Amino acid sequence: MTMDKSLRIRRALVKIRSVLTRAERIQRLQELDRWTDDSSPVGLPKVRVQKISMKKKKKKKEEDTAEQGKGK
Repeated sequence: MTMDKSLRIRRALVKIRSVLTRAERIQRLQELDRWTDDSSPVGLPKVRVQKISMKKKKKKKEEDTAEQGKGK
């Protein structure tokens, strides 16, 4: 059974690509100062793709204690 489009999380639809295009690799090499104007675009060195993971936000204990104090 498929899931309705309205129930899907938009962030889950965006996947991390493990392969960069040639232009993206050259741009990354320029940022790392490993690319010169004399370099050939054929046979580029490998470039690591870093995966970014989002951490879930934790509730602050201060907010929880403040809410409990108001309720009593």
